[in-house]
Amino acid sequence: MGSNDCGGASFNVPRQYGVTKPLSTAGPTEADLQRNMELEKLLVDAGLYESKEEVVLREEVLGQLDQIVKSWVKQLTRQRGYTDQMVEDANAVIYTFGSYRLGVHGPGADIDTLCVGPSYVSREEDFFIILHKILEDMEEVSELQPVPDAHVPVMKFRFRGISIDLLYASISLLVVPEDLDISSGSVLYDVDEPTVRSLNGCRVADQILRLVPNVENFRTTLRCLKFWAKRRGVYSNVTGFLGGVNWALLVARVCQLYPNAVPSMLVSRFFRVYTQWRWPNPVMLCPIEEEDLGFPVWDPRRNPRDRTHHMPIITPAYPCMNSSYNVSTSTLRVMMEQFQNGNKICEEIELNKASWSALFESYFFFETYKNYLQIDIVATDADDLRIWKGWVESRLRQLTLKIERDTYGMLQCHPYPHDYVDASRQCSHCAFFMGLQRKPGERVQEGQQFDIRATVEEFRHSVNMYMFWRPGMEISVSHVRRKQIPSFVFPEGYKHSRPARLSQAGKVSAENGTLESEGGSSERRQCKRKNDADACDAESSRPEKRQSVSPNNSSTQAAVEESDEHPKQEQESSSQSISGNSAGLERKQCNGGAASRSIDSAVDNRENTSCQKNGICLGTLSNDVMESEGQDCCCRIGEVTGIESQGSLLGNSCHHTIGPNLLENEKGSRSRLLQSGLESKPDTVIVEAHGGVSSDPVQKPVIRHASIFFTELVRIHIYSGLSFFLAVRYILAG
Repeated sequence: MGSNDCGGASFNVPRQYGVTKPLSTAGPTEADLQRNMELEKLLVDAGLYESKEEVVLREEVLGQLDQIVKSWVKQLTRQRGYTDQMVEDANAVIYTFGSYRLGVHGPGADIDTLCVGPSYVSREEDFFIILHKILEDMEEVSELQPVPDAHVPVMKFRFRGISIDLLYASISLLVVPEDLDISSGSVLYDVDEPTVRSLNGCRVADQILRLVPNVENFRTTLRCLKFWAKRRGVYSNVTGFLGGVNWALLVARVCQLYPNAVPSMLVSRFFRVYTQWRWPNPVMLCPIEEEDLGFPVWDPRRNPRDRTHHMPIITPAYPCMNSSYNVSTSTLRVMMEQFQNGNKICEEIELNKASWSALFESYFFFETYKNYLQIDIVATDADDLRIWKGWVESRLRQLTLKIERDTYGMLQCHPYPHDYVDASRQCSHCAFFMGLQRKPGERVQEGQQFDIRATVEEFRHSVNMYMFWRPGMEISVSHVRRKQIPSFVFPEGYKHSRPARLSQAGKVSAENGTLESEGGSSERRQCKRKNDADACDAESSRPEKRQSVSPNNSSTQAAVEESDEHPKQEQESSSQSISGNSAGLERKQCNGGAASRSIDSAVDNRENTSCQKNGICLGTLSNDVMESEGQDCCCRIGEVTGIESQGSLLGNSCHHTIGPNLLENEKGSRSRLLQSGLESKPDTVIVEAHGGVSSDPVQKPVIRHASIFFTELVRIHIYSGLSFFLAVRYILAG
């Protein structure tokens, strides 16, 4: 097959593949062949090849699906009054693309299919309504899910247990021939752009197989790299990484650069090439074609939007497009780190210092970052959850892009393309996670923070605009620290994290209205004065509480830190959550109400330096009074000076935290109480909150400023008394 389609597999390549000459035409050595045998054995042992029974089942399913669409088109032709001859000639053809067409699919993988029909059969009505109804009534079909508003409209379902993604393309022919050459440019005449995108998958797959020197070597290498990408958490087009076609194009380009290499060599060269690739220079298998059909092709010279692409990987079939437009600066950074790690391991393998298994070790995502966003989604049943999950997952990339935009690229996100299920919940549930960190290599301003409240609210609003929303479909976003990652994400139900410095959030003492810190900031300050880091770690070895945060309340906020580089200065804060309308969460109000209050807060920047040490802070100090829900309520005074903040003060603990004098007039303005006039910090990462637990770094500045206020008040009284005494003495002396 390789020699027929691609010019042969001999070491003397008869023609040039790709847009440049090969980097090397060298063939494998004995050591390369030995490593290749070991690699192929590993792939077999990993279960990447399907059984013969599944191969037969897939072929049967495709045959049945082909008969269904043929019968569907004939039925529509008859209903629309065409002649008997037209009804007899009416036809539709099923094509495959993606991993199945490329020959790299594994057990349980879906089949990407395309139905090509005549011009009088429409996508909107005939495909998504009539064919949908036909499939819905079949016993063999389950989990039927239409997605008509997708970038490439698709109908997803299972047929006899095999997952199918079915697209539809209506071409400008009354009769679709059985031997239609879909690679021909003639199929693109007089069709709309959704149809072009639907046809593009099949056309690209065919072109890839034509443009590689050796198809079998390409398939083995691609199967290996897809397996690696999934193990390392960078296989997902929808979340901003690379999908199947992207990896296929990258591997195909390496095959062109090393036409005589075997898979073990190609895997090693893959990491060597893309570790050094200078993005955004595009990866192309052939020159970009321009025809007179009027469809836009990727061209950064003409299209300003194309200049914003970070990792262009261009499809080889007209119209040539960037298949990786989803990649962001954050996801590109993650992939480049993984390329460098893979290159290092391959170098060790070539020196016989490591085995192939080292390359496919799982990525320890939950040990990489100190701060995470946890996106929980719930629905009333499994069917609703499947639909809701697909929609939310498709919007996660937008959250990454919005955070990058609103923080000017200083706060980086790592969306992890795996979902986790909390089986202890009564409702249907799954969760996604994002790692958060400050951009490496940038100068860090003391106490710098980033405000992403509006970002989270914008994301939540876009998610809730889902046109197929049903009651019970809810979403909540939580901020958790590494040591507070829920146990359900780990296969064994417990964490494998490295030792971390843990602290418990400061507790509010109702007796004296002060903070009793257990392993909190006061002990750490003593440790810093003693310069005894070990003592600090010992004091802060207790687990933290979690704090909830809700985007529904614009006054609520949460905080995150990233302080790996300064462990002795690390300030642990409680975990908080950003939640929308979370199902199953009982909302309680302290003091039985939600009276609106306002307060002007003034926090000295010098006092806030303990809040942030070379890290990220998602609203450790909020500029609003937090509305807390649940029994553990707290109030937070923010970093913004001279700005009146609206919020609700709830709970007795709030009174103890701030002090009775600050709350004596609950309905009036507090602006006259704190008038220090100190300047605020411009950058605050604050995510809205849903309930809370008081935390030491948040409460201390409030107490300190209350103390300053009362100290100034006493001093004024002393000066007044002294002035009165001197005046009386002067009169008596006179």
